[in-house]
Amino acid sequence: MRLLSEQELNKLKLLTDRSVELCLLEPTKNGLEKSIMDATSTVRAYLKSNSIHNYETQKQGPDNKIQISSFIVSNTSLFPSNCSLYRPKTKNGDARIWFKGLNSYASSNDILGVIAFEKKLFVINITKIEIEKLLNEKSSNPLKDLIAEIKLTKSKASQELLLLLKEIGARGPIPACINADTAVGRTLESLLGININSSKNPDYKGIELKSFRNKRSNRKSLFAQVPNWNESKFKSSAEILNAFGYNRNKDLKLYCTVSAIARNSQGLKLRLDNKSSQLVENSDKPLINDFVIWELEMLHKRLLEKHNETFWIAADSVIINGKEHFLYTEVEHTKKPIITQFDILLEQGSITLDHLIKKTETGGVVEKGPLFKINPKALDLLFPSSSIYSLL
Repeated sequence: MRLLSEQELNKLKLLTDRSVELCLLEPTKNGLEKSIMDATSTVRAYLKSNSIHNYETQKQGPDNKIQISSFIVSNTSLFPSNCSLYRPKTKNGDARIWFKGLNSYASSNDILGVIAFEKKLFVINITKIEIEKLLNEKSSNPLKDLIAEIKLTKSKASQELLLLLKEIGARGPIPACINADTAVGRTLESLLGININSSKNPDYKGIELKSFRNKRSNRKSLFAQVPNWNESKFKSSAEILNAFGYNRNKDLKLYCTVSAIARNSQGLKLRLDNKSSQLVENSDKPLINDFVIWELEMLHKRLLEKHNETFWIAADSVIINGKEHFLYTEVEHTKKPIITQFDILLEQGSITLDHLIKKTETGGVVEKGPLFKINPKALDLLFPSSSIYSLL
């Protein structure tokens, strides 16, 4: 998929802010002429997670085509359509999708948003439709009415947690419990009575806590997830370190950020493989090439496990008598992420991966990641209905 324009990204933010989960399609000129579009891994995952269709169990050929009731959303009307989901007998049975009447609604390389709701599909031309105007209209319109039905409700646990955090904020600067980069989160968890452990589950009654020193430019950690070693060329973090590590202060390390946009100084880059539904890490060294993979479905699962509901807690770092203290100042409250946006933000370079691998003095290898992180400016693309609260 091409890079989205700033205007298209702003339209997506408007939808994400209103808790709309969708996947994106980009019809080509050839596709419009032949009434055919590829169902990418993101589209396939979206349809499966919303119990619309599972391409994995679909047989090839026209006799196995599935029709889903659909609507094309314009500025003023809903046009009834039918969505065809199928796998042709040719070209390895690659997944296909098509919406009846799309030729008169979209041009080549338009960005289309597909929304699953109540077992139906709704198509919105993100490139052309006047989303902001429609959402701000006083009178009813198809897009506004659809989105109004999708919005989520607040959780009781979040209100309870917010009260506790306001009590902590009112205490002023609090001494860090340890001297480390992780002190800001460890200190807060200690104040809330949360045991420090390596669990991958959310921290407080289903709510994930992400504390950070208040620098808006810092990327925010989403989750850690090792590759699928069984399917990868490299079988351990040690192999990655040996291939790409560097010596620093007598240690062999690989501390670097990897993006889908450009190669880093180690020659590493991410790539989404839509056919296999995988995220692939690639080296520019010809003898290595692709060396580890993650199943996108697993990454989606981890994101949902960690961030069904999240409090992003900002703290000012203050040094008092030579010791770091934290003044917890603000909370940004996000809810269930838009899973299909995760893949898009990976492709757009707004979500990146950090390797944090080091060989210890005893010769062992420690990997603190790989950590998937997000640019703070993209939070409102991944998470809907964000609310910000002061703790002071």
